[in-house]
Amino acid sequence: MTFPVDTMTSDPERRSVILVVEDVEETRDGIERLLTASGYQVSSARDEEEAVLKGSLCHPDLVLLGLGLDIFQVLPVATRIRDRTGLGEEVPVVVFCVTNLNEGAEVAVGYNVYMTRPDNFDQLRASLSRLLRKLSRSD
Repeated sequence: MTFPVDTMTSDPERRSVILVVEDVEETRDGIERLLTASGYQVSSARDEEEAVLKGSLCHPDLVLLGLGLDIFQVLPVATRIRDRTGLGEEVPVVVFCVTNLNEGAEVAVGYNVYMTRPDNFDQLRASLSRLLRKLSRSD
């Protein structure tokens, strides 16, 4: 099995862990399957409470937050997930949204919090990989 080049440690068997938080089951399951097939270890949650529990257990390298909320509602959710799980600000949070951005856009909206509206899964995967590589270089 080939692991993504953006593994977060020097251990070649360690895969990056992504916590997927998405309230739509079909979307959550699809993203989980695609990320797993891409070599990531994935934990998924349907809401903020489950994300706090799973994030505390799996200590993700990145959080992909796709709740169907307005950006002004989802940013506080991202902050609370970080605070309540003990994840530091060094763990990127990517807000996957379908509003407020043009297709294909990616915008930094806070310290290590990004919004993205990918046109397709390859674009999302490339964005996540870029953020994980950036984080691993800063260690």
